[in-house]
Amino acid sequence: MSIVNNVTRLLDARKIPYTAYELSPEKRGAQETARQLNADPAAIFKTIVVLRDKAKKPLLVLVSGDSVVDLKLLASALGEKKVHLPTEKEAEQITGLQAGGISPLALLNKGFQVILDSSAQDFEQVHVSGGQRGLNIKLPVADLIKLTNARVESVGKQDETTE
Repeated sequence: MSIVNNVTRLLDARKIPYTAYELSPEKRGAQETARQLNADPAAIFKTIVVLRDKAKKPLLVLVSGDSVVDLKLLASALGEKKVHLPTEKEAEQITGLQAGGISPLALLNKGFQVILDSSAQDFEQVHVSGGQRGLNIKLPVADLIKLTNARVESVGKQDETTE
């Protein structure tokens, strides 16, 4: 029995092709998700909540599983002086979703600006969270951009802690 939630219902309603992968619901990193799905870690995109200094709605930044958000690049791309990361608890409070299940697809029409790292354009399809822990969605990059109204910018840098 596959998971059905608001994200899968939305994708079905919009007739967007996707593949849903059900994993155990514990929190895992993008690298572990890639291993379990036998996928390229660079095609697994994690959603990072980023706060601006000004009192604007937080951002949802998607970077590949082998990258981290380069806050200086992001601030520069947005014309902001500074941006910073909230704590995991703050990110959960801001989005209403558990860390490991934060997804731009689950937060459509909630006022978040979505930034997708330009490395996503190296792939036809990428994996993103399905809005809850244990649900991974693989969908075409073009549909992800269109659906989330994502701005594509070079905002990721290689994560020094990954192999």
